[in-house]
Amino acid sequence: MATTTFFDGKRSFADVTISEDNKINTTEFLEAAEGLVSLFDLFGSAAFGVVQKDMSGNIKKIRDAQTANPADSTTLQDIVLSEVSKKQKTATQGLLWLTRGLQFTAVALRKNVESTEEMTDSFTKAYSETLIKFHSIVVRPVFKLAMKATPYREVFYQKLGGGFENVKDKLLAWLTALELIVKIIQEFLETGNYAKGL
Repeated sequence: MATTTFFDGKRSFADVTISEDNKINTTEFLEAAEGLVSLFDLFGSAAFGVVQKDMSGNIKKIRDAQTANPADSTTLQDIVLSEVSKKQKTATQGLLWLTRGLQFTAVALRKNVESTEEMTDSFTKAYSETLIKFHSIVVRPVFKLAMKATPYREVFYQKLGGGFENVKDKLLAWLTALELIVKIIQEFLETGNYAKGL
């Protein structure tokens, strides 16, 4: 009998539709991002509440734009381009910051699955490589404290679904798809200069 894993019953980033021209389905992306936010519940620490709150707030900005204008919100790129035409940036800002949070998580988990280091080491290194440059000196200590509140590697993978070997395939498919989505969004925002000033 197969062990139930964190990934069961949740939208995986591997299941998010990406068109041939790299447009990302908004609804599927938001569902997968919400699943990622719930991943931090497995950490069992209130310290990660700040990370979850930040990511959830950015998901809400994107979803609000989608709800307000569904015709121009089929893909994430559609939302950004719609905001450009209206001289708005709320959802674009949400997408930028959510993508930064997703990148941080992807880098941390990639470091962890490709080594045997503890979660605190992987997440601390990932924070230094991704988010720290965007955070003020007031915010940095809050996030650094959260990095120290990660569970032990063995405990995390047990909570994820019965140990590393049991979740490895699903985790790697989810993680590889997440990394691709982050790359597509970053390139889109950078190429179009849509995140300027955000």
